[in-house]
Amino acid sequence: MKSGRPLFDGAEVADWLIVSGLGNADPTELREELALFGIRELGDRFTPWQLVETIGSLLCLRQMDGRRLADRSASPVGSGPNTDTALWSAILHRAERIDAEDDFVLRELRTVDAGAASLARFAEQLVEAAYGEHGAYERLLASRSRLDMDSLTADAVSPELRGLLVQLADLPARLVRDKSLVIADPHARAGDLLAALLDGTEEREGITVLAADPEDRFTRVTRRRLLLAGIGELDLDVQSGVDLEEHFADPDLVITQLPYRPGEERSVLACLTELERVAYLLRPGSTALVLGPADALVDKLKSTKAARLRSTLLREDLVESVISLPGGVLPFRPGYRLALWTLTRDPRRPAHGKVLLADVSTEQLTPKVAGQLAEDVLLLRAEGFRPLDGHEPRYGRVLTVDALERSFAGALTPSAPPFSAIWSDSVVERPALIAETEERLERARKEHLAYDSEHGPYRGEVQRRVDRLPGRITLGTLIGEGEVRRLPGHRVDAGDITEDGHHAVLGAEELTGDRMPGTRRIDRLVLASTYDRVALTEPGDIVYTLTPHLALHVDHEGFSVVAFPARVLRVRTEGQRALTPRVLAALLGAARGTGRSPGAVRAARRVEDYEVPTLSPAEIRRFDALLAETDERAGLLRLQTHALARARALTIAGLADGTLTVAEPPDLRM
Repeated sequence: MKSGRPLFDGAEVADWLIVSGLGNADPTELREELALFGIRELGDRFTPWQLVETIGSLLCLRQMDGRRLADRSASPVGSGPNTDTALWSAILHRAERIDAEDDFVLRELRTVDAGAASLARFAEQLVEAAYGEHGAYERLLASRSRLDMDSLTADAVSPELRGLLVQLADLPARLVRDKSLVIADPHARAGDLLAALLDGTEEREGITVLAADPEDRFTRVTRRRLLLAGIGELDLDVQSGVDLEEHFADPDLVITQLPYRPGEERSVLACLTELERVAYLLRPGSTALVLGPADALVDKLKSTKAARLRSTLLREDLVESVISLPGGVLPFRPGYRLALWTLTRDPRRPAHGKVLLADVSTEQLTPKVAGQLAEDVLLLRAEGFRPLDGHEPRYGRVLTVDALERSFAGALTPSAPPFSAIWSDSVVERPALIAETEERLERARKEHLAYDSEHGPYRGEVQRRVDRLPGRITLGTLIGEGEVRRLPGHRVDAGDITEDGHHAVLGAEELTGDRMPGTRRIDRLVLASTYDRVALTEPGDIVYTLTPHLALHVDHEGFSVVAFPARVLRVRTEGQRALTPRVLAALLGAARGTGRSPGAVRAARRVEDYEVPTLSPAEIRRFDALLAETDERAGLLRLQTHALARARALTIAGLADGTLTVAEPPDLRM
């Protein structure tokens, strides 16, 4: 019992979840979570840095020694003080023997007492769950934010950006070509970028890693991380400071992120100077990937001195590509805009004198976008720029350095859409699409005129009621009388929803107008195999939701799937009250007291308490006919509105990218 709450054995709970299949997660993940939860609970005895450093050192010791840290049957908690003291004494003895020069683990293990024996047992559990020390350490560092390790989390880029960098580095191809490779990061911090590169290849032999960081704690985290990733002790050098040990080896690939500085302290000139230092590390044939602040790497520069330095880097024919990245790729600092430079020092560079300017700042960095962007850069690196028979970039334009020099200090972003976008099929076919839309607009206009000529102008024949007001009845009463049935919605996995399935999916998004009904669909085979208890709607069913507010839709076609929190009202049209779906939906939509205050969790009244007037069957019949006519007229107008909006959007897009122009009207041509 803790703070009045009952406590259960975590291992027994995890085993029960795995055996019963109720864990909603892979067994490996459940066991990892169990170990991480135990580590997190020791936060009252150890600082976050002690947790990460001690467990990292224990994992490193386990790999270097090749032996377990604790007995397999030992419980992480509940061991006596004598047992803990003996275990920790044995661990320290092993560390003093294996790491006598204190390169990896000794210092961290000496700073804690025998109370850290429980960490050794949790580390052992984490190794078993992650199938190895490397996986255990990476899982621990992936959970650093849960351990309140802001200093380790602050400079971590998003997984999507890491994936892009791995593709741009093209490490497997380099290893096949060169057999050996030297990777360097002069601003390593926790080694995230280096670890991402190493995770991108299974071949670790022949890889040498150089790194540096001003803070000693970070260098030791990186050193342990590289060792656990499979880099040999003699093949890595991590310096405490700002300089790499260049005498150790010359780098073939540099990947780094320039140090973050707050906006009020950030110097554009200092950032470009750091970029220049990275460029000096490159030898012939080597490449660098450099992340840095967008205001220094791509934005228009106000400082003449900074502009001269950036111009010098461009003229040295090192710059391969300049990429404006989307916001949020540095999650801890969402307002900090990043850009990426790729540099290659190669006198035989195929793209001699040319730079790819790419802009994905308005895109979501999905695997597709990252893959296409990496392909643009890698093809330019391998083949150069061949506009006639080569590959046109999807997210930028290739410009000459001379052209960039003419706009001295200007922004390094493409001033026009990529040629691949301008001459894509959708753009080339745009005039035909506009003509087709204009024909559809004309057909809709004629249908509307034909309807008007057949039915005449719209007349609702509505007049003021002179007799007494009708009585009122609640929806709950109608349900109790059997005039209306209420049916539940269904929980549908978002992964099963497509754009081209057999059945429409109607949910709160469709009812509130955020999506057009029919745009979300589900395949009938998926429906039959996964949702065997789902009942489809019938023609005339009213689909409604109270979240985020009351919204209703009459499904005239039926055969749709209603997604929770939406529900269904089914009207018995042959009932005594002669209600119709259109009439009931209209009256419920106008009922009083259906809203909710901004701070309320739910509406003030239940849907069963909504009141509607008790109209006579004759009134209901006339009202339904009126609603049907307004729906018909509104549908005809929507056809024209949609066609006109599409033609307008296509025309604006064509004028905006320069592929279309507006001709003179026929009666004004000479």
